[in-house]
This record gives sequence, C-alpha cells and structure tokens, in this order.
Amino acid sequence: MTNNIQLGLKENWKQFSLLVIVNAFVGGMIGMERTIFPQFAELEFGVASKTAILSFITAFGITKAITNYYTGRLANQFGRRNLLLLGWLIAIPIPFLLIYAPGWNWVIFANILLGASQGLTWSSTVVMKIDLVGEKDRGFAMGLNEFSGYFAVGIIAFLTGYIANKYGITPYPFYIGIGISIVGFIFTALWIKDTRIFVHKESATDTTAHLENVFLETTFNNKTLSSVTQAGLINNLNDGMIWGLLPIVLVSLNYNNENTGIITAIYPTIWGIGQLFTGKMSDHFSKKAMLFWGMLLQGLAILLIPFSRDFYILASISAILGLGTALVYPTFLSTIAQATSPKQRAESIGTFRLWRDLGYAFGAIISGITADIFGVKYAIFLIGGLTIISSLIIKFRMPEQIKITNG
Repeated sequence: MTNNIQLGLKENWKQFSLLVIVNAFVGGMIGMERTIFPQFAELEFGVASKTAILSFITAFGITKAITNYYTGRLANQFGRRNLLLLGWLIAIPIPFLLIYAPGWNWVIFANILLGASQGLTWSSTVVMKIDLVGEKDRGFAMGLNEFSGYFAVGIIAFLTGYIANKYGITPYPFYIGIGISIVGFIFTALWIKDTRIFVHKESATDTTAHLENVFLETTFNNKTLSSVTQAGLINNLNDGMIWGLLPIVLVSLNYNNENTGIITAIYPTIWGIGQLFTGKMSDHFSKKAMLFWGMLLQGLAILLIPFSRDFYILASISAILGLGTALVYPTFLSTIAQATSPKQRAESIGTFRLWRDLGYAFGAIISGITADIFGVKYAIFLIGGLTIISSLIIKFRMPEQIKITNG
C-alpha cells in the first residue's frame, strides 16, 4: 500500500497547498477576537478588571492546550482528517454565541469552544503537513503552515478593527467568523485527505531512537525537547499578554479602533510573513541559534512597550516582536519533528502544544493579576523579563545535535 507513496513537498504539493488554505481559515477564527475583545468586554458587558477581561484568553488557552494533547494522542487512532472536521464543527456556533451572548459567561463558553476547535484544527494541519513532506523540507513546511495561519490572524485582526470602528463593536465584526467556519468545514470535507499512510512509509526507514515516555521526555527529561517546550510556553505566555494588554495600552493612549487594529495586526502579520523565510532557514541554519535570538528579540521588544507612545515607534516594536516570534515558531515544530520518531511525533507535538498553549492561560492570569495590583506597565516588564530568561535556557540547556538515533 505504501509503495506508491512518496514523501516530499514537490511530490505532495496539491494536498499540501489545500492544507495551507485550510490553516488560513483556522487562523482567521483567532483574528476575529484579536483587536476588539477588551473593548467588547467593557462596552457590552461592563467588565473592567484586567484579570476578568483576560479570563477569555485563560479559558481559550487551557482548552486549546488540553485539546492539542489529545489531538496528538488520538491522531493515529482516529485519523487526522476526522479530527480536523470535528474542529470545524465545533467552530460554527462560536460567532453566533458572541453576537447573541446575554452575559460574560457565554463569551467564556464561546472561547472554550474556540480553544477546542483550534486545538483540533491547527494541530491536525501541523501533523498532516509534517507527514507529507518528510525530513528535508520540514522547516519550510512549518513556515508555510504558520505563515498561512498567522498572516490570516493579522488580516482578520485588522479587518475586525476597521469594521468595529465603522459599524460598532458588535455584531458586524463577528459575521466574518460565520463565513470562515462554514467555508472551512465544507473545504475540508470536500478536498482534504488523511495522511496516516505517509507515517507508515517514513517509519520503514527511520532510525530515530524511540522515547520511553513521550510526555515526560518532551516536558522534562530530553534536553532538546524540554528546552523547546519551555520556550513554546513562554512564547505564548507573552502572546497572551500582548493579546489582552496591548489593546488596553493603546486605548489608554487614546488610539482609536482603526489605529489600534493596525498596531495589533502588524505583530501577527510580520510573524506570519516572516515564517515563509524563517521556516526555510531552520532547515539550513542552527535551530538552537534561531530559538535563542528569536526569544531574546521578543523579550527586548516587550520591555520597550511601556516607554513608547508614538504610533510609528509602537508599530516598529510590534514588527520586532513579530520577527522574533517568526524566528522561533516554525523552528519549534521542525525541531520536535526532527528529534522524534515518526510514530511518536504526533504525540510529542501534542505534548509540546499542550504546554505551549497553556502559556496563553498563564500569560493572561499572570499579566492580568499583575496589571490589577501593580499596573499594566509592571505586567509588561514581568513578561518581558521571563521571555529573556527563556532565551538563556535555550542557550545553556539545549544541545546543538538534535537527533538521537538507534545504532
């Protein structure tokens, strides 16, 4: 059955391209909330506490993290495509819940569904692309995947800010989500094929050593995998803070929805576009160096935010933050894929993505509480400092040689 199967980007470009399009729809669902949500919370529901506002990110992060883990564990059993379809089914009610929510708890429930949907859809597309391409183009494949997702986050974040500025914070921005979720489901059902057979093909010739306990090795024991995992957690911890607090900072500086939308959109847009290049770079350059410099750049950019008021300076900081994140994001996934055997890869990626997306919850909780007690500025300093510490863990703990083989 596997004799006719060929691994590689060129050999599977049609199915790969369809998965890139699917992941753009997946990213668009996140972009719907990216610019307008803190104002949506305050204007529609009277939620003013930073901790309470960021509770939607906490709910999203915890649910997405847990779903990531089980998507990784169940991918071989139930098939990647089936989990992807389930993720889209869960996405369809989300914009309707946000439009018609009678109270804040309904918004939290919508974000629990969003987390489950994102865990299923994004994890499935990541694993499916890795299945298709084989080892040679893995970084480039992850760059294309994350580009499509985060470029869509940026575009939709800008669009929702523009629409909110013109027509109000609700319901019109959420209409975008209705279209994205329905089209994403139909597109997947009609054109996406499962990729488990590619795993059997690669496993036949792979010599990568098997992990004794995938969860423990990825989280704590394996120096490569655990270094990447802590950096992933801190990356999304700072992203959770930026998602929740940057719009609040910009509103406090009297920026309108449109300008807030531009500044908040630059970061994921650069993050998205940058990965077209950084993904390919991770196939040829030191993954350790890219992870170190990427995390360090993020930390330094975050520390500059409280000192900045000018539109162009804040836009530049947003761009630097996007560049730093672009350096690490596809490199995380290609490093995990290189360090694990094909049959354990989905579970290891699922474990990494469990911890990485718990970073959203930790970031929202830590920055929300710190902002309420000490002020937004100190919350930003704390998260920036943690990001720099993470870069140093990469530098001093992670080995240069990634792959350990049998024999």
